[in-house]
Amino acid sequence: MSRNLSRAAADSTRKRRRRNSILVSIAAVGVIVVLLALEQIALLYLLATLGVAALLTIVAFADLHGVQQPQQVAASVPVPAADSAAIADRTAKQTPAVSLRSNAPRRAKRRQRR
Repeated sequence: MSRNLSRAAADSTRKRRRRNSILVSIAAVGVIVVLLALEQIALLYLLATLGVAALLTIVAFADLHGVQQPQQVAASVPVPAADSAAIADRTAKQTPAVSLRSNAPRRAKRRQRR
C-alpha cells in the first residue's frame, strides 16, 4: 500500500514540477516579447548576460558528490583495449561473417530494351 502511495506522490510531484517549468518558460517568453515590442534591446542584452552568468555559476557550484576521481576509476575498472590496438597486437577475435541473404549466385541483370 505504501509503495503505491509513494508512486502517486512521485507522479504528482513530477506533474507539479513540469507545470511550474512550463509556466516559468511562458513568463520568460512573455517578458521577452514585451521588451521587444517596447524596443528595450539594451535591457534584453543585460538580462541575457545575467542569465548566462547565473547558469555558469550554477554549473560551477554543482554538487558532484557521486563523481569518482580519475585515479580511483583507473584503479577500480580496467580500461578495455581499443579495436585498433587489438588488431595491432593480433589479439582481436575474428567475427563470423553473417549474411542475411542466401549464398546462391545471383542471376545477371537483363538490360531493358527501349
